[in-house]
Amino acid sequence: MRERGEQYGDPRINMADTARRWSGVLGVPVTPAQVAVMMIELKLSRMKAGIGLDSVTDIAGYAAILAELATD
Repeated sequence: MRERGEQYGDPRINMADTARRWSGVLGVPVTPAQVAVMMIELKLSRMKAGIGLDSVTDIAGYAAILAELATD
């Protein structure tokens, strides 16, 4: 997760920014935790085409972010 953090910044800030953007698009409140869950769902959907290490790694990363958000 450290490498991703260096590339994308603090995951809590990123999830909060994404939640605000999705809230605006959808017209309903979206939480940072919901963003993490939906990103996991996206990766699971993509895995229908085949299980790739990148998707598995991303799912683990989003799950770790979700766990951090749950303790905030």
